[in-house]
Amino acid sequence: MRAITTEAETPTALVRRARRIDRVLAQTYPDARCELDFDNPFELLVVTVLSAQTTDKRVNLVRPTLFAAYPDARAMAAADRAHLEQIVGPLGFFRAKTESLLKLSAALVEKYDGDVPPRLDDLVQLPGVGRKTANVVLGNAFDVPGITVDTHFGRLARRLGWTEETDPVKAEHAVGALFPKRDWTMLSHHLIWHGRRVCHAKKPACGACPVARWCPAYGSGPTDPVEADKLVRTEGPN
Repeated sequence: MRAITTEAETPTALVRRARRIDRVLAQTYPDARCELDFDNPFELLVVTVLSAQTTDKRVNLVRPTLFAAYPDARAMAAADRAHLEQIVGPLGFFRAKTESLLKLSAALVEKYDGDVPPRLDDLVQLPGVGRKTANVVLGNAFDVPGITVDTHFGRLARRLGWTEETDPVKAEHAVGALFPKRDWTMLSHHLIWHGRRVCHAKKPACGACPVARWCPAYGSGPTDPVEADKLVRTEGPN
């Protein structure tokens, strides 16, 4: 198998190829979802903020203790700083993350009576909340379509030749134009799951990739099926 070339690809052909890839990834990962555990919008907002520079698995381990102590924005806004630092300590950068949670919770109480607003413009005004976090919350807690451009999504979107943009916001808009809005949230899950399991940053498992035939970056990693299969993870990173 050789890598496809996209130099002469028309906009219509790009859309068709992108949507075909997403359909195959949807079949490959039928259980794709947000890998952060949550029970409500507030929990999802908090764990997404905490997930910066650590793994979802570590955040999920801390989550039960955190929300048992501080189940809502009012409780967290009034939290004892030292106790909160102790809880989030295993995640690293615990002082900065504690400060973010205290400011975020206080803003929710002050502006929205403790509720999480279901609007992008409101979410990105909250302390420590950018478009990526806002789209995670909108798509998974409110069923409002959104594209989550994390490191995996951005890397795969460029490798697949969907966009050359490295700026997350520009990449979000460029990729969003290729898909119906209703597909944005699941598209994000499909690419993130594939990036965590197969299309790794340094050594992608090209020979075990279900969408290799439509990927212009095919050959960036081992193409031998046996060698590539050794690189495949059955779940996201620990």
